[in-house]
Amino acid sequence: MTMKILVVDDNNTNLKLLTKLVARLKNCEALPFSSPDQVLAALPDLDFDVAIIDYQMPVYNGVELYTEIVRFERYAAVPVVFVTADKDMTTRMAALNAGAIDFLTKPVNPVEFMARMQNIVSLAEARRQLAERAEWLRREVDKAVKELREREEEIIHRLTLAAGYKDPDTARHTMRVALYSEAIAKQLGLSDDRCHDIRLAAPMHDIGKVGIPDTVLLKQGKLTESEFRQMQRHAQIGSDILAKSHSSLLQLAAEIAGSHHERWDGQGYPNRLAGEDIPLSGRIVCIADNFDALTTERPYKPAWSYEQTVAHILDRAGTQFDPVCVAAFKRALPRIQEIMEMDRQQRAQELAEEMAANSAA
Repeated sequence: MTMKILVVDDNNTNLKLLTKLVARLKNCEALPFSSPDQVLAALPDLDFDVAIIDYQMPVYNGVELYTEIVRFERYAAVPVVFVTADKDMTTRMAALNAGAIDFLTKPVNPVEFMARMQNIVSLAEARRQLAERAEWLRREVDKAVKELREREEEIIHRLTLAAGYKDPDTARHTMRVALYSEAIAKQLGLSDDRCHDIRLAAPMHDIGKVGIPDTVLLKQGKLTESEFRQMQRHAQIGSDILAKSHSSLLQLAAEIAGSHHERWDGQGYPNRLAGEDIPLSGRIVCIADNFDALTTERPYKPAWSYEQTVAHILDRAGTQFDPVCVAAFKRALPRIQEIMEMDRQQRAQELAEEMAANSAA
């Protein structure tokens, strides 16, 4: 691959000489410029691997020019050689401090030029190969991380299916809670990645119900006090199932499972956490879970209206719910209504398809 060498010298004779000498180097091409202004005008689209810059030039000297060049990150590691007739140590120190890797003394000796520049070109080539290798490694790491993430998301999806296997209504509940939670998280100003992770992990909030007896879990009616205590165990069971995973996504799911029934005032379960001791993810899902539970018909209660449920949650800011999360919930209500409508339409379509299938049978 051809190495491109930037050559800058305001003296036309010197510029031609340096250009001819570069042409003698193996696999090298000169990019000649007769003034610093021309170079600066070409940035940052100018592509070069090594720079040879005359020190004494009008308007910008060589060090000043190179200082402007390296303001662009892409040129920061480019080797630079200064050409100067000045043997003063102050001049050379200024060049070294600017990033010079070597010097050529005027008048330029062709033999010395070839020896010095061949070494520098070899160094630049090695750096380029190293950069290409680093970029290849970065792509491979990104690919591996993406594949790992996809496997984690599939695990979450499969566990969500398992959690709702006994009760289709539970499966729909978990997915609505996930979307409501994401909407609230966005209104809290969390990053897109964090909001996405909360949506993926939130369906796991009730995974612990796999450890609850069917006589309690599927009971068609209000639970007794003893049965309710058994049902409360699902939060800790869910946390225990997921907590020891090395996956950050499953760890988030464990955090949500174990904290989504905690209350801001410390009167929740399983650990009676209060205030900001409750993980933010749990505080978010707590509101989403309550909203969906109240707006959904259950064997032991009718569905509350949207307006009644919103008023209930707003009224409990600072007691049951985190006030900041409640404020975010309020801002998210337009999106939450959209989710409710999409779910209603999907249920209606599924019911129509089921009726059509039964009629055909």
